[in-house]
Amino acid sequence: QVQLVESGGGLVQDGGSLRLSCEASGTFDNIEDMNWHRQAPGKQREFLASITRAGGTNYEDSVKGRFTISRDNAKNTVYLQMNNLKPDDTSIYYCFASVRHNGLVRGLWGQGTQVTVSS
Repeated sequence: QVQLVESGGGLVQDGGSLRLSCEASGTFDNIEDMNWHRQAPGKQREFLASITRAGGTNYEDSVKGRFTISRDNAKNTVYLQMNNLKPDDTSIYYCFASVRHNGLVRGLWGQGTQVTVSS
């Protein structure tokens, strides 16, 4: 069994910062791409950022320059540093990972962590 566990969410004021973490645990060979997504009430889940195992990154336009994705392969952990947060960033944030084990790759979602930005 492989699990992704997010942490670091919370309540922050407009313009504040938070750092989210997502750690993979269990039995696997390695973690390929790792992503962050978010879903606000009544809206579809949206992609925010991705990072390859080698460290290549990609961002959704609305978070470029404010959010930074990074990872520590030794800790099987991906991070999302979020700066200059706005009330519109209020959402549940999810990590997603492509997990390789015994020659197969499957996608897994974490349980989500709530981020609330007050105005």
